[in-house]
Amino acid sequence: MLLPAGVAPEARLLLFGRALRSFADGFVAILLPVYLLALGLGRWEVGLISTVTLLGSALASLAVGRWGHRCAPRRLLLAATWLMCGTGLLLAGLTDFWPLLLVAFAGTMNPGSGDVSVFIPLEHARLAESAHGEAITHLFARYTFVGAFCAAAGALAASIPQALTDAGMAELDALRLMFVAYGMAGITLFFLYRELPDHPVHGQVVPPTPLGPSRAIVIRLAALFSVDAFAGGLLVHTLLALWLFERFDLSLTAAGRFFFWSGLLSAASQLAAPWIARRIGLVNTMVYTHLPSSVCLILAAFADSLPVALALLFLRSALSQMDVPTRSALVMAVVTPAERVAAASFTTVPRSLAAAASPAIGGALFAAGWMAAPLVACGVLKIAYDLALWRAFRRHAVHSS
Repeated sequence: MLLPAGVAPEARLLLFGRALRSFADGFVAILLPVYLLALGLGRWEVGLISTVTLLGSALASLAVGRWGHRCAPRRLLLAATWLMCGTGLLLAGLTDFWPLLLVAFAGTMNPGSGDVSVFIPLEHARLAESAHGEAITHLFARYTFVGAFCAAAGALAASIPQALTDAGMAELDALRLMFVAYGMAGITLFFLYRELPDHPVHGQVVPPTPLGPSRAIVIRLAALFSVDAFAGGLLVHTLLALWLFERFDLSLTAAGRFFFWSGLLSAASQLAAPWIARRIGLVNTMVYTHLPSSVCLILAAFADSLPVALALLFLRSALSQMDVPTRSALVMAVVTPAERVAAASFTTVPRSLAAAASPAIGGALFAAGWMAAPLVACGVLKIAYDLALWRAFRRHAVHSS
């Protein structure tokens, strides 16, 4: 895997780890509603489990930000891999709602196939240590590209249970097999991250500390990011898949193909983010690409045919994720090196908490028959976030270099 110039070799391990996690998250996000419905649960339970999953991730990230500086990030990463393993195996073995809800809260499952995970602040801090200056933005773009591409491939793998069912396997057994595979990915991650060095790269001995001089700006960014996350939580991949299943009677195989191609569009667009940010700035890149994607989502809510809806969703995918690497680079650029783990955690936590509240709301709206409401609400709130971010930071002296 090629690295940008000026990046330490250890970043390759983090990129491979991101690839594996995203692949697993990609098929789990689509299979989760199918699995829960097959167990006899309803739409509201699907949304509630998604909410509890995000809430658990938020609290885990909060713990990393508050107390993580006392432990080596490598050790925390290794602990997270075992948590991922246990999550997959327990989900495959449980059938009742309350035990599943508990595993969803304590585990690493990601219903959005995105950047809400206890892994994120730990990996971000290690990535930021692996590069300097403009190389950081390029490295984060590579990181998010790998994640989006492999999540897309994972979405395509969501058709495997259908193939196994057609071959004679029971549907629940086929679905459980995929959650076992998710758990095995955690074990693979353990052996991968065990190769990370304990010592700092580039000879920089900068022990992590809690937030200090950068606290005010991190709080401002976290508040804005939480609005965006709440909006996105209304339509995490699990709920978007549910919307496609219910609104257009889309098959599992067709849904996997849709998320594959939309994921590829998101991945490709993220490679352009550093190039655009170098010319117009990080904040402008985030806002100018995000606004039209939200408009496409609102229009898709009222599409009267599947081709029109998919075309709008594809266009949204090509634009909506350019803010991910630029957002991460912005956070890393406005804090001191010692604060990076804490800053990554404290911008992730509000996002996770805000996103945790909304899937249950989205599921309740679906259950009430208001199928367009989550899409419209998501788009409107994201537009409000973009305008607020641009107003607050358009003159901020932070650039991608």
